[in-house]
Amino acid sequence: MTDIPQLLGDDADYLLDHRCRGFPREQLHLPGPDFIDRVMSDSDRSPAVLRNLQALFNHGRLAGTGYLSLLPVDQGIEHSAGASFAPNPRYFDPANIVELALEGGCNGVASTLGVLSSVARRYAHRIPMILKLNHNETLTYPALYDQTLFAEVEQAHDMGCAAVGATIYFGSPESRRQIMEISEAFERAHQLGMATVLWAYLRNPGFKQDGKDYHVAADLTGQANHLASTLKADIVKQKLPETNGGYSDIGFGHTHVRVYEELTSDHPIDLARYQVACCYMGRAGLINSGGGSKGNTDLGEAVRTAVINKRAGGMGLISGRKAFQKPVTEGVELLQAIQDVYLDSGVTVA
Repeated sequence: MTDIPQLLGDDADYLLDHRCRGFPREQLHLPGPDFIDRVMSDSDRSPAVLRNLQALFNHGRLAGTGYLSLLPVDQGIEHSAGASFAPNPRYFDPANIVELALEGGCNGVASTLGVLSSVARRYAHRIPMILKLNHNETLTYPALYDQTLFAEVEQAHDMGCAAVGATIYFGSPESRRQIMEISEAFERAHQLGMATVLWAYLRNPGFKQDGKDYHVAADLTGQANHLASTLKADIVKQKLPETNGGYSDIGFGHTHVRVYEELTSDHPIDLARYQVACCYMGRAGLINSGGGSKGNTDLGEAVRTAVINKRAGGMGLISGRKAFQKPVTEGVELLQAIQDVYLDSGVTVA
């Protein structure tokens, strides 16, 4: 097992001993082996959706825990194939992407229509697949920042996917169109028995002011999570919060002073707890991106993020480039170090 306190270094006591303010753990719908029966059975999701969600929970090293470790690889479109795969060219071949998820003990693999469809017959019965429906492609010049549908929900169903995923750039001029597109896509996915995962990202130049990036503010990302849950996302992907006060400092929208004075603090676990609360108190599972910039190494960053997510009441991590841009053994080590956090009974919900 991974030596978690050693990787956390000077932050070990700060993160492992913290007690949350604002939202006691008793108010949350926490992950666990019985999450489908205890929480999702309240919803309108069909038996087929619940079965596919359970398939995700029952795969890999975290099987039976109620936590998720997902490998996402859509960067070939989002960043370019060269930028994504030149550091480790074996991943130009989609089969190796899925093999990394298998060897790394992940619950599932999320990727593009092309990647998953090219190897679906070999792997759809071996690991749950999540088809990412839309992307921001970067070959357009000048650069255009928008999410475009690359696939239909029916294509995901036909190749045996357990779930579909999508991104919305909340806060952008294009967000209203994206909201309508993804609302329809998620409803269709649920009709066909698949679960839904929303990358609830923020994107607006105005969210960066005075050297501060409010794209990672707890209040703004929390509202993106709330909108994602409103669209019936079963799982919400969000960046780990690093600051707060986006509404008040930028001076727009609506908020309440209690959000900042009582329901959060400047502690990273309290900030992430607010994200969980905005996911209907955990009824939609929160998974965070797998590593920020606070650790000394990629491994340390990933473990730190996992500890914050788990202690805040989140459902797991989704880790891509930090795993597949390394040699295979190092990528597997990183994925399994993340999973060790969720397997470690000593890392509790704060």
